[in-house]
Amino acid sequence: MAIPVLDHTGARNGRPAVPAPVVTYALIALNTLVFLLGPAAGLNPLYGTGQARVCAEQRFEQRWGAVPAELLEHRPLAAGRIVQPPGCEVGPTPGKSPALSVLSSLFLHAGWLHLLGNMLFLYVFGAGVEERLGRVRYLVFYLAVGTLATYGYALAQAHAAGSDRVLIGASGAIAAVLGGYLRLYPKARVTTLVPLFLFLPLRFPAWLVLGLWFALQWWSVRSTGLDGGGQPPGPGSVAYLVHVIGFSAGFLFTWAAHPHSPRRRPGPRRTG
Repeated sequence: MAIPVLDHTGARNGRPAVPAPVVTYALIALNTLVFLLGPAAGLNPLYGTGQARVCAEQRFEQRWGAVPAELLEHRPLAAGRIVQPPGCEVGPTPGKSPALSVLSSLFLHAGWLHLLGNMLFLYVFGAGVEERLGRVRYLVFYLAVGTLATYGYALAQAHAAGSDRVLIGASGAIAAVLGGYLRLYPKARVTTLVPLFLFLPLRFPAWLVLGLWFALQWWSVRSTGLDGGGQPPGPGSVAYLVHVIGFSAGFLFTWAAHPHSPRRRPGPRRTG
């Protein structure tokens, strides 16, 4: 699968530099900090090691992650409905606010690959979207569409077996950023590392890279089902429907915010 890398556009093109994308950097920093302090990273001694850490991670995700059934019923799950992983006991969370868990779930990740993959896409594509929307509107866009994607997934899960399983990750919000980038910069050149024998750096227009990414997510929804195979999102399962909803909503939002002709590429960044 192609991996996007940052395609710098320096001041040599004669365009003035734009301010550094501080909101994008702040989101990356916050996601990383939450992960490092939580049990999934395996670095915080407060959560123990081995099986104890695994169980602590399950309880942490149940407390702060978004559960479709909780969102639709507006209350935490009773003890008998909580999915119990092998070898762990996960109890109810009576003080949990399902509405707030939608936001907190956007900053949780199931492992290093989950975190690094999401942050790479946010780093590559977030700056250009932030430049066009402005910092405040970009932050609202990120959180609002991430919330919308989570609730959309919950509605799709209303009568499914996976409605009691935890959903975590920034993927819905980051998919919105990808959809926004496609609308704003469809002809921008995106450098990708394509694994053909060696990782070859090739340049493609954003409409091709992001269009193929969206098509892959849609195909995955059709092939694995709405719940990504019936397991909680993580290293072994992905809630592809969240990506589809987030991408579509992000594209439509930026279309409404910028109905005029899109640009060929983002402006060069000021990093000093």
